[in-house]
Amino acid sequence: MKQFLFRTSHRPRPLPSGRWSLVQRWNDLLFAHWPLDPKLLTPALPAELHPDLFNGSAWIGVVPFWMDRLKFRTLPPFPAGNGLPGLNLRTYVRHRQTGVSGIYLLSHETNSMLTAGFGWAFTRLPIHLAEMSFEHRREREFGFYSRRRFTRSQVLFKARYRGLGPTRKLAELRPGSLEAFLLDRSCVFLLDRSGRPAQANIHYINSPLEEAEAEIEQNDLATALGISLPPMDPVLYYSRRMAAYVWPPEPVPSSIAARPVTVPATQS
Repeated sequence: MKQFLFRTSHRPRPLPSGRWSLVQRWNDLLFAHWPLDPKLLTPALPAELHPDLFNGSAWIGVVPFWMDRLKFRTLPPFPAGNGLPGLNLRTYVRHRQTGVSGIYLLSHETNSMLTAGFGWAFTRLPIHLAEMSFEHRREREFGFYSRRRFTRSQVLFKARYRGLGPTRKLAELRPGSLEAFLLDRSCVFLLDRSGRPAQANIHYINSPLEEAEAEIEQNDLATALGISLPPMDPVLYYSRRMAAYVWPPEPVPSSIAARPVTVPATQS
């Protein structure tokens, strides 16, 4: 997938310095997002991070997908990473001192002990082993099931979803739009072994975003963290595939003085 690194027209910022350490491809992704009162989200975040807002709301998203082409830069391709389903609960944050914005994973479900082991060994990612299945029913229509293991209370996600095809509206992520706020992110915050945020830069190469339909039969992921989702239909998008190049996590300086951050005006 080396050719992907030369396709950067969708990304107005330069590539991160240094060399990426990990690349993986996510396939048939559903992005289901809900607006949320920032006060409901803050208790689930490290003290150094606060919710990033769009039109006054924090946003929380559930992202089911399946993964392949997992490779560490210094190692041969990783066959055990092919065909694995994955499920993220994520939100969007800013570092209180640096003002840097990024993704923060509230939980990640996997059915791979090896994947979970890597996560537990190198970061404090909230990774959970789960019984999972991904079903390709027909062109752009999928079924997804996940039930968390080794937990006292049920944490279940079950959904059917479909992509509705590319549209001119979503052909490019327009600055200031909700889809750009949710999906045009260049870093993810992880927790190091001491429990403090570390920043890992990410470069995405993705298929055109599509509108989507979904029937979410059960979704306990946010409830497991004590977060109640609003009683409304989520904002839905679908992407056929997305390659993600990940740079090594770097500590976020804790002694840097707070400074003003210029934030684009959001649409009302």
